[in-house]
Amino acid sequence: MSTDIKIDLLETLKGVFGYDHFRGNQEPVIHNLIDGSNTFVIMPTGAGKSMCYQLPALVLDGVAIVISPLIALMKNQVDQLRAFGINARFLNSTLSKSEANKVKKETLEGKVKLLYVAPESLTKEENVEFLRLATISFAAIDEAHCISEWGHDFRPEYRRIKSIIEQLGQIPVIALTATATPKVQMDIQKNLDMDEAVVFKSSFNRTNLYYEVRPKSNTKKQLIQYVKKQKGATGIVYCLSRKKTEEIAELLRVNGISALPYHAGLDANVRIQNQDAFLKDEVSVICATIAFGMGIDKPDVRFIVHYDTPKSIEGYYQETGRAGRDGLPGYCLMFYSLNDINKLEKFNKDKPVTEKENAKLLLDEMVFFAESTLCRRKQLLHYFGEEFGDNCNNCDNCKHPKDKFEAKDQVIIALTTALETEQRFGMNHLIDVVRGSANQYVQSYKHNELSVYGKGKDEDKEYWKSIFRQILILGFLQKDIENYGVLKVSERGKAFLANPDSIMLCVDHKYENIAPEDEEKDEVVKTGGFDEALFKMLKDLRKREADAKDLPPYVIFQDPSLQEMATTYPQSEEELANVSGVGAGKVRKFGTPFIDLIQKYVEDNEIETAADFVVKTSGVRSKNKINIIQMVDKRFFLDEIAEQLGMSIYDLLDELELITNSGTSLNLDYYIEETIDVEKEDDIYDYFLNADTDNIAEAMDELGDGYCSEEEVRLIRMKFMSELAN
Repeated sequence: MSTDIKIDLLETLKGVFGYDHFRGNQEPVIHNLIDGSNTFVIMPTGAGKSMCYQLPALVLDGVAIVISPLIALMKNQVDQLRAFGINARFLNSTLSKSEANKVKKETLEGKVKLLYVAPESLTKEENVEFLRLATISFAAIDEAHCISEWGHDFRPEYRRIKSIIEQLGQIPVIALTATATPKVQMDIQKNLDMDEAVVFKSSFNRTNLYYEVRPKSNTKKQLIQYVKKQKGATGIVYCLSRKKTEEIAELLRVNGISALPYHAGLDANVRIQNQDAFLKDEVSVICATIAFGMGIDKPDVRFIVHYDTPKSIEGYYQETGRAGRDGLPGYCLMFYSLNDINKLEKFNKDKPVTEKENAKLLLDEMVFFAESTLCRRKQLLHYFGEEFGDNCNNCDNCKHPKDKFEAKDQVIIALTTALETEQRFGMNHLIDVVRGSANQYVQSYKHNELSVYGKGKDEDKEYWKSIFRQILILGFLQKDIENYGVLKVSERGKAFLANPDSIMLCVDHKYENIAPEDEEKDEVVKTGGFDEALFKMLKDLRKREADAKDLPPYVIFQDPSLQEMATTYPQSEEELANVSGVGAGKVRKFGTPFIDLIQKYVEDNEIETAADFVVKTSGVRSKNKINIIQMVDKRFFLDEIAEQLGMSIYDLLDELELITNSGTSLNLDYYIEETIDVEKEDDIYDYFLNADTDNIAEAMDELGDGYCSEEEVRLIRMKFMSELAN
């Protein structure tokens, strides 16, 4: 490479992107590509992979083709490049026919320097014909692990990339990935016919990230507490399903955290709006599906939460890698449960046999990562073929070490079993031999005749899995790259067998004793443990306020709301509005004396409040709430509303009561006037005005048997609460 091009690279790096120097392997990667050589880049998320093809695209003649599976990432990178004054475009399914033709025209005119193409678009014959006419500087294959069936996000379309690139002429290729195990690396090079490519592999160690795994118990409560502790910092919450992203986004919103959902099922415009709101710091949290991926390059993401367990270590590593790209601390929290693993296994049951078996192996690795008490960083780096010597002291396992036990005898048994079975088998078979299994597979190889057969029969399968996995990470065993899953004894393992010494292994986390959550149920605050002294003071205050306003006390606040106040100690209008059955309207109308009382009580008694740790639920499904309010405003009759929403009239009354009890006024006069006699309406209204309670059964008993229906009483109570309480 000439000195002029080197100078030009540095000038472009500074002049266009604003950087004074290259990071890590960026410079040798770029030089190799500009020299026309095929290049394979393995670089962790956040280490600057995109610069490896964006910069050479600017200094070479023609257009660089960037093949990327993530539409969100394409848009994000194109927007950033265009902000730098670079003419970058994308070609994918979101474009109309006329928009796609405009992109092609600009490309053929030599105006476009980077053209991002989805693999599905690349395989269309009309696009191949178009690219044949273009002057192409090189092809970049981003997220190259998608080409491997052993990768965490296999895409069949990626298998066709090689044959299509060959149709475009002799152009250099750069393949890039953030998550390639040694097996996946070999698979990528083989499928792209890049065995001769120069490989640049950076360290996978993201030293600024803190890794933590927690059992999935009271998860919503834990999530709210965790996010609020971040004090408005931006973060991503990954969920297993589209429905869950919307539920968790709503959960966060009603608990005072700005959040939006992001998944493939959203309308394209909504998805783009939500993405832009996150990038522009208009919301602090995005809730996204694990499977769809985010592809968002935002440097100041401070935390990543996996609300559901990921399906692979690769996916987990890539998603956590979106935190702390600016080099500042990032926090990665994963909630783990065997229930999630079981769900993921069910998702895989209809896949082809080979794909299903591969997915099972990836899940097994995820289980070990979650349940092991070894250093998290050590486990992650080992998975990607990188060794890490000491503990990192920047993960939950290092910060809170668990018990260890002497395991010399067990390690000897495990290593001997691998050798006596001729190092041709995977972990499960080795464990069957150790535990003395009499299955047909063991007997067919006559492994029931080995000296180690049954030596570990007193311990269960999970115990031996932990032994094998730990000594694998410690380097006594190693994976056979050619035969996935097969374990061989390393030189270190052989040396240990020749001269056995004390070895301490860790006791795994025990998650099986934690009851699986019913994720469909809201975790509402339990008021059984409320502060009884404060509750009595709040009741006395309510009575004084009610007398002064000539209202029944329950109109001000009902007992469950007072109990929640005596649990969470709300000391601001925002916190009080989050109390169940209150809402912003009641706060404005009645809230000030209650806030003043609670503030003084907390100060006088030096109480550490629990407001940050209480889950506030929306009380009513947001979609129904909006539809119901809109239809009531339009004076729809209740039977019409119920029919349109596919619910019974009693379900609708429940929804209406939830709306009014949360502080929203509903004007139902148009319906009441048509369905309830005026005299009866006045009697019921007067009853609630003078009653000590708003209990429906007591109201009907007091008004007289058969005088009015339950529906009539409930409707007038809603009218009463809307007019006086909200």
